[in-house]
Amino acid sequence: MKKRRERIDRGIKVRAGDVFALCSWREVLYLAGPKLLPIIGCLILPLLLNAYWQKVFLSVAVFALLAISWDLLAQTGMISLGQALFYGMGAYVSGILNHYWGLHPFITIPVAAILGGIICTLLLLPVLRLRGIYFSMVTLIIPLMLVRLIEATRIFGGTEGLSGMTPLPSKWLELYLIVLVLLCALFGFRRMLSSDFGLVLKGINDNDRSVMNAGINIYLFKTQALFIASAIGAFTGAFMTHVYMFVGMPVFALDYSILPIAAAIVGGPGSLAGATLGAFILVPLSEILRGIGGLRIVFYGLFLVVFIVALPEGIFHYIQRKYHRFERWVEVD
Repeated sequence: MKKRRERIDRGIKVRAGDVFALCSWREVLYLAGPKLLPIIGCLILPLLLNAYWQKVFLSVAVFALLAISWDLLAQTGMISLGQALFYGMGAYVSGILNHYWGLHPFITIPVAAILGGIICTLLLLPVLRLRGIYFSMVTLIIPLMLVRLIEATRIFGGTEGLSGMTPLPSKWLELYLIVLVLLCALFGFRRMLSSDFGLVLKGINDNDRSVMNAGINIYLFKTQALFIASAIGAFTGAFMTHVYMFVGMPVFALDYSILPIAAAIVGGPGSLAGATLGAFILVPLSEILRGIGGLRIVFYGLFLVVFIVALPEGIFHYIQRKYHRFERWVEVD
């Protein structure tokens, strides 16, 4: 009996690509496995970690959401260097609502996400017509200006910030709330980008002039994408305000702008899942290297350079390409 090698996914794609007809549980597992694995991993992982690494896991989820936010903007042609603006705005709005008005975190977090998204959108609305590095520079400058404004005017606690925020009821609620939001954002935004709305956003990134010639108001779509991305970033800031029970000028630190970009580039830009994967690699790596002091930056930088040079497409795209190239031996009649 002769045998030949065959790609596993070819028959499955023919049957399931359009009509979604499956012939065995193995085909179901092949298609659903890559989606079920991160869900199961995120639900089980907090149970296996100690208290310190559970806090690291919170940071991983937060930076993953910020990386998703950056990737969403990048797919619309808006390269942002100001994820710290989104994070800090949500943190301060949530802190102000809780510190001065005594509102519960279950109210301040969603309100801060929406209100922070609106404020960030209004701040960046005048520069939506800018392209490339010009838009990026504005997003970088605004959080730096806000830091100096708070320091000079001493509003909202000035350099000392606001402390004594109401914490969330339990650490398990903290862990699984951020996990739920991360999974909803990951799979929801991937579905959104495959819709007509997402196709317009990608078209704006590819050739905005052609989209405008089709009679579509690209600035309306860019505004909507900006609000969605900034609301997600504001949610992370509002959430961490109640985790740390503090909000101050450090929420506008450049770390919240640079690390999400690095996570998206290492994981694979343009996929959202790649941005999440990059955060799950870089944030724990940063904690592991913390013990070597100043050399941490050297090793961290070398790690980034190696991955960018060796895998310019990103880890996620590389794994995805290899996954669809799995082969098996089949009998030939």
